[in-house]
Amino acid sequence: MPVIAIVNPKGGVGKSTVTTNLAGYFASSGHKVMLGDTDVQQSSRTWLSLRPENLPQIQPWDIADGNVLKPPKGTTHVVLDTPAGLTGSKLDAVLKSADKIIVPLQASIFDILATEEFLKSLSQHKKNGYQVGILGMRVNTRSKAAEQLEHYVDQLGLPVLGFLRDTQNYIQLAAHGATLWDVAPSRVEKDLPQWEGILSWVKT
Repeated sequence: MPVIAIVNPKGGVGKSTVTTNLAGYFASSGHKVMLGDTDVQQSSRTWLSLRPENLPQIQPWDIADGNVLKPPKGTTHVVLDTPAGLTGSKLDAVLKSADKIIVPLQASIFDILATEEFLKSLSQHKKNGYQVGILGMRVNTRSKAAEQLEHYVDQLGLPVLGFLRDTQNYIQLAAHGATLWDVAPSRVEKDLPQWEGILSWVKT
């Protein structure tokens, strides 16, 4: 059972967007997925409360107290959302439970610098048993910023899984408890291809 954690100590980078859409993908593929929320604000749990019953089911898993326990029997996939400022024993608990870590990162020098020490610590992942991938958020893939982010991360030996564009689609879908995989592909035709690298990585 794969456990995928979405982690970045910096706030406002799009962790919940990645978490909910990844869980939505697994659910739409027929998996029994649990969405674990370690964030005291419970952003992902709030999103789940908005999710219509006719959409593929995603089970909530409340672990905001920092106790990462074994998920219920029958669960095939776990996706963990995490809060800003996650450090110390709570961060360690999340990292120890995860098979793969996705770090959403905006391609600005301020975001890169704010996350630098965290990324350096994760670059030692080979000895810790989990894999780490970087996901560029709100990025134009043809921009200088995207090139700068990829160059920086490459120096740390971490793969860039892809870049997600800045679009209202995520905001509008989240307001209804939905994901890219819950609507007609024609509505999100520019967004679905950007997930191909991410999904390929989490499934290997």
